[in-house]
Amino acid sequence: MFELDMTSGWEPVSGTTGITQKPLSGNFDETNQTGYRTRCVHVAPGAQTDEPFVHSYWEEVFVLEGTLTSKADGTSVTAPAYVIRPPGTPHGPILSEGGCILIEFQYFSDRSLGMSEYLDQMAPAQPKA
Repeated sequence: MFELDMTSGWEPVSGTTGITQKPLSGNFDETNQTGYRTRCVHVAPGAQTDEPFVHSYWEEVFVLEGTLTSKADGTSVTAPAYVIRPPGTPHGPILSEGGCILIEFQYFSDRSLGMSEYLDQMAPAQPKA
């Protein structure tokens, strides 16, 4: 286990303002739809996105610190919080009034859902395992 330097190594998330990422591991290739990545995401106080996200990979998100709000329905979650999103799950746009830090696990896989207790409510219907 290693201590994580949360003061450096952050880079902008493409297409956003006030949202940065710190890659931790992976070989994620969205173009060829292969691989995985683990990253920290920092949403600065007041930062937000304007459009919903939909992508072709699995995503698991853990809110490590702060509060994150869905602009679509106004619901907020405060750390600790977790969600799993199968491919094709619409989510966002988001807002964080006070800022937050997320840990995201994103990966391409033909896996089944498995446990569904933390499944995003907007997830497409999943086949029975």
